[in-house]
Amino acid sequence: MQSILLDTLNGRSTSRPPVWFMRQAGRVLPNYNKLKAKYSFRDLMADPNLGAEVTLLPISDLGVDAAILFSDILVIPNAMGMELQWTDKGPVFPKPLSRFEKPVDYLNKDAQKLEYIYAVIDEVLNRRPENTPLIGFCGAPLTTMSYMLEGVSSNGNFPKAMKFLFRNKNEAQKLIDAITEFSIHYALKQIEHGVEVFQLFETHAGLIPTEMYLEMFMPSIEKIAAAVRSKGVPFIFFPRGFSTGMGFITPDVCDFVSVDWQMPLLHARELVHPDVGLQGNLDPRLLYASQNDIAFELEKYKEFWIENPDWIFNLGHGFLPDTPFENACFVVDWVKNADWH
Repeated sequence: MQSILLDTLNGRSTSRPPVWFMRQAGRVLPNYNKLKAKYSFRDLMADPNLGAEVTLLPISDLGVDAAILFSDILVIPNAMGMELQWTDKGPVFPKPLSRFEKPVDYLNKDAQKLEYIYAVIDEVLNRRPENTPLIGFCGAPLTTMSYMLEGVSSNGNFPKAMKFLFRNKNEAQKLIDAITEFSIHYALKQIEHGVEVFQLFETHAGLIPTEMYLEMFMPSIEKIAAAVRSKGVPFIFFPRGFSTGMGFITPDVCDFVSVDWQMPLLHARELVHPDVGLQGNLDPRLLYASQNDIAFELEKYKEFWIENPDWIFNLGHGFLPDTPFENACFVVDWVKNADWH
């Protein structure tokens, strides 16, 4: 497959950086909102035809260079035996694991619960435009565990989860290991069904001290990375809020690392191992600005790419729900039509 994203991930020269966005298949798209008026989030994610349609909407509506599977990181806890409810205030686990002294004992893993996702992947591959790679993903262990222990996502500090982690490190480690094992199974099944790139979302990497992350969670990241890359699939790691922990990102961890908006790209390039490519880090809130102001900020990326062609244009986190659609289109058009030399 000829793809500017795959070329960049594999170290081949390109005429410009590839562009895709985290949360690109969602509320920023008017056509998605029309579907959302008819179907629930669960319906859109679980039905192969609807899931494929939503996954591919950003290709036609935004013009991005890749599709990312329309799904959710919480499908893993659900398939590990946790009841999951989709509410107007976000996903909720009615029985959070922090109430149990030995949470792993209350899991009942059922890999069959993920089968509908592979059906969506199959349908995406049947429908996608030529030269459009599909990115698969799952949540990384700290983020996934935090939701499982807390039960809700309304408090981004996850106080119950953090209390459990610091009080019960041995039991937390058992839970981390269980999540890691199941995540590897899930990633390999996605690859078996045809995803060409895999991204691991550690949305809450900044919750704990870097030393603790390196001790308890980084071994899991390297295991997942090794499994994915053993199949010849490039691996992208997104540790949001990792700060100076980026200095520990080596080729053992990932092929590319996604940079959040708090860290300047030049600073990230100094910290991250030189053999690891970068992705990101446009502040998603910039898309509220005028297109003149957006263009002014985008110009700053040109010099960086000339010196660092192993870079993928993306946001420093996902689209915000009320991002102006016309500004999202403007960014893609700018990246694709700017003079990058």
